[in-house]
Amino acid sequence: MNTNKDSQQLPLVDLRAQYSQIATEIQAATERVITAADFILGREVALFEDEFARFCEVSQAVGVDSGLSALELALRAYDIGAGNTVITAANTFIATALAISNTGAVPVLVDVDPQTYTLDIALLERAIDRKTKAIVPVHQYGHPADMDPIMEIAQKHGLVVVEDACQAHGSKYKGRRVGSLGHAAAFCFHPGKNLGAFGDGGMVVTRDQRVAERLRILRNYGQREKYHHVVRGFNRRLDTLQAALLRVKLAHLDSWNCARRQHAAAYGELLEGEVVTPKEAGYAESVWHLYVIQVSNRQDLAAYLAEKGIATGVHYPTPIHLQPAYSDLGYRPGAFPVTERCAANILSLPMYAELTPADLQYVVGSIQEFISNAASSHLLSLVAHGVDEPRSRTGSVHNL
Repeated sequence: MNTNKDSQQLPLVDLRAQYSQIATEIQAATERVITAADFILGREVALFEDEFARFCEVSQAVGVDSGLSALELALRAYDIGAGNTVITAANTFIATALAISNTGAVPVLVDVDPQTYTLDIALLERAIDRKTKAIVPVHQYGHPADMDPIMEIAQKHGLVVVEDACQAHGSKYKGRRVGSLGHAAAFCFHPGKNLGAFGDGGMVVTRDQRVAERLRILRNYGQREKYHHVVRGFNRRLDTLQAALLRVKLAHLDSWNCARRQHAAAYGELLEGEVVTPKEAGYAESVWHLYVIQVSNRQDLAAYLAEKGIATGVHYPTPIHLQPAYSDLGYRPGAFPVTERCAANILSLPMYAELTPADLQYVVGSIQEFISNAASSHLLSLVAHGVDEPRSRTGSVHNL
């Protein structure tokens, strides 16, 4: 990458760089589908479902049109709906809650662990009541939730567990793939995901053949066979073209995830002591869908990096419980302190397989420049007001 700061352009995710590596394969897959004119639930969908099921170490996979649909239909397949509550993490994208609401059930939020950003196990059981029917743990930013205690609690209370694996394609928990840990799991193939389509797409995986059959009926107008409708279903099918393109990408996913893990390790080493960096639990092998740091002056840092041509993101600036759409849940500011602290301080740095060592050094160097400039400015302000010079950087503007 060009290291001239004036011409530097480093996106949060570089899909063009990814495409340049696989363009010939993508073009061949596209031509295959167009030539066959096999566009709706075609052969490529079935092949991709089989391949993705094996990848996730399960027997069944059902392709749908989005991650939101995957979560919603998975819950519906377990008869979750009006009169039920479903527990999930407060720190997640709103689609997790929307999937629950769309079934008629009510989402019940639980705060997250400050190290992994996933559901805080210590708070889980107290959120269960007589209406609770399911738990949706979120593998946030590509890091697995602590699934063994979640499954133990679920078994104790007779609850269904649907993993929200929409950011965690290929992540592992104690050596097992996410998606194989709960009763079912939902994946999203939005273009920006580790495994992304050329548009929207999703998948539900499970070991339960009966649930998979219900999902296939629900996604396709409620029909078991053409024009024979056994339930009131939906049009939530994965397009054949998207399935063909995802098959190409799936073959590269492990190597892409390996590169992300190397980048995350480099970020962690280079930024140690400068900002709050994310940590990987001992049980986890994260795929680092996002690399998030925490800084108390996020807006200023993001603006500084933008001037350097470095894109950043905020995932997510307003928690679900403070969104107008969910004001009826009755939560108030302060209800989930860890989640709210994340919303105020988290900043996502560029993360994709094609990052180079020079790219990483440029991002880190720019952050270090900002910290140094901010510390100097703070010192000048202290001196101007007749305050003694601080003896260390502890508590300076860049730390929480």
